[in-house]
Amino acid sequence: MGQAGCKGLSQSLLDYKTEKYVIAKNKKVGLLYRLLQVSILTYLVVWVFLVKKGYQDTDTSLQSSIITKVKGVTFTNTSELGERLWDVADYVIPPQGENVFFVVTNLIVTPNQQQKTCAESESIPDALCYRDSDCPPGEPVVAGNGVRTGRCLRVGNMQRGTCEIFAWCPVETKSRPTKPLLGKAEDFTIYIKNFIRFPKFNFSKTNVLDTKDKAFLKSCHFGPENPYCPIFRLGSVVSWTGSNFQEIALQGGVIGIQIEWDCDLDKAPSECNPRYSFSRLDNKFSENSISSGYNFRFAKYYRDGAGVEFRTLMKAYGIRFDVMVNGKAGKFNIIPTIINIGSGVALMGAGAFFCDLVLIYLIKKSHFYRDKKYEEVRSVMLLPLQPGGTFVGAPLIRAPLPGLETLPWLDGNAWCVTAGPLGGPLEGPRKVECSENMLYRAGFCLRAAGRRKGLQRPWAGDLVSRPDSAAICHVTSDKSEASLGLSFSLRERASTYVLGFLDLVVLVGWG
Repeated sequence: MGQAGCKGLSQSLLDYKTEKYVIAKNKKVGLLYRLLQVSILTYLVVWVFLVKKGYQDTDTSLQSSIITKVKGVTFTNTSELGERLWDVADYVIPPQGENVFFVVTNLIVTPNQQQKTCAESESIPDALCYRDSDCPPGEPVVAGNGVRTGRCLRVGNMQRGTCEIFAWCPVETKSRPTKPLLGKAEDFTIYIKNFIRFPKFNFSKTNVLDTKDKAFLKSCHFGPENPYCPIFRLGSVVSWTGSNFQEIALQGGVIGIQIEWDCDLDKAPSECNPRYSFSRLDNKFSENSISSGYNFRFAKYYRDGAGVEFRTLMKAYGIRFDVMVNGKAGKFNIIPTIINIGSGVALMGAGAFFCDLVLIYLIKKSHFYRDKKYEEVRSVMLLPLQPGGTFVGAPLIRAPLPGLETLPWLDGNAWCVTAGPLGGPLEGPRKVECSENMLYRAGFCLRAAGRRKGLQRPWAGDLVSRPDSAAICHVTSDKSEASLGLSFSLRERASTYVLGFLDLVVLVGWG
């Protein structure tokens, strides 16, 4: 870095910037600024404070507990099970009453299974065989029911048979049912008890009405008139998801029950109410799709009088319920209020910045507003004046040098410059009041002297002075134009304004 660069850097470190307010009489930019202000204010008041409640501190760490109970009985009479009464202990799995539970609506029953050898089901591809060598002993059947014994069992004179297996025999052979076993289960009821707590505010509540009336829960059902009676009819829950109960009972499905707590703790606790929503969570395929429905298998074991173990295998179809709880609580707090107000004020500043860009860069008269908005002032050391209108040590120059700003002549007349005390520094930026027929330019008062016709040589005109200043120079020429040069530093030209004076030089042409 050269000496001049180091000097410029050291000088720039001592610069001081102060705000200058310019009132731009431009209706378009003024209207744009007001529209931005109204938009930001509307956003802050309506969205931030009224909708999002930006004045509140929030707690989303909800602590929740779910207890569920299903009630209802039904009667069936089938060839596999005979006459049978079904109560909650038969069709609810698991019986503990958790937030995820399953209600059986259909069954495929394979009774009296015993561990022995039998033929594998023909519906298992890996169990098909033509000879005994196709059934290596000890190997399990892929997706089958048991372990191969080494024999290929054929029916009659058929060439293809199935491998003999050691398994719970007879194996399950029935396919998907065509009618739900517990079709009347839609009248069963589900009781969902939910306890919540917001630890930040130490606030707790439940979705059950706080009453001592023991008959309340035995007679009420959930509805708009009973929001604190969380007893739901099974068929109604399915219908609220947009599904048909008989269809979902046939093949099974998954239903989500969402409980949402949105509590404004600036209001009374009674205003904090749960909101319920219901949705079908499993993909609803066509009736013939192999991916539709929900099922699983379980067995019930017993022994006969001889001590031989048997079991009844059940493939259960039904509805799985997932109870999910979400929520948040909010309460007034001065800290988020101040933060959101500060953000709004910052947005106001951004709006002013955007209008500044439009004013000084985008509109037609942007250069005019740039000149008015940005200005730099700097103190200047003036040189002693010699007789003849030149400064001591300043050579006479016939044309402006590069980097000099040229001020035009007015009607062919020379300009006169007045400043501080002769030979002393110009005392900083201050308001200058110029006399009549004088103009203010760059910290000086300038005026034109009269031209005398026919003169080929320069002459000294009237001195320009004020009570607090001395005449610096006053020369004129018979040429149609001449120059008064002011030397400037062009640093930060990209910022749209010229920074301070370096020196003052009077350029005079002699012939």
